Amino acid sequence: MRLRLCRLLNIYIRFKIIYIRLFSFENVFLYLYQNIRAVEKKCLECGDKIHGRTDKKFCSDQCRNNYNNRLNRDSNNYVRNVHGLLRKNRRILADLYSEGRLKVHKDVLFALGYNFSFFTHIIETSDGRKFNFCFEYGYNEAAKDFLELKHNNQYIEYQ
Repeated sequence: MRLRLCRLLNIYIRFKIIYIRLFSFENVFLYLYQNIRAVEKKCLECGDKIHGRTDKKFCSDQCRNNYNNRLNRDSNNYVRNVHGLLRKNRRILADLYSEGRLKVHKDVLFALGYNFSFFTHIIETSDGRKFNFCFEYGYNEAAKDFLELKHNNQYIEYQ
């Protein structure tokens, strides 16, 4: 009799735990249903109400793009500025090379706004001369304050 009473008590306790869990779960759904504004999601960019899927974070593609562009603005600006300097250097070297100048004084490059700190790669020739290249146009210090311009139209594979 005592064993049976313990089993019944055990079953009652399990049932009570399950009932409490289910009942509290139902209360959450009832609360959320009655207070639907509590679960309304807002757009991370503009704050408007989001319609559609429950896992959406943005109300539109424009808000998603604006949000991600704002997050990546700092790194993008740095890359954009460096790329702009490299393009400017390349244009200066290309213009001088297309004019037929193979030797140029450093002051000419300075006057045109060339920045010697930015170049894409260095190629060392078999005779030990080093050329600083900005894409396919490069230069080498030939004599005092004079630079020898070079055009390299070969594709270079980076590893």
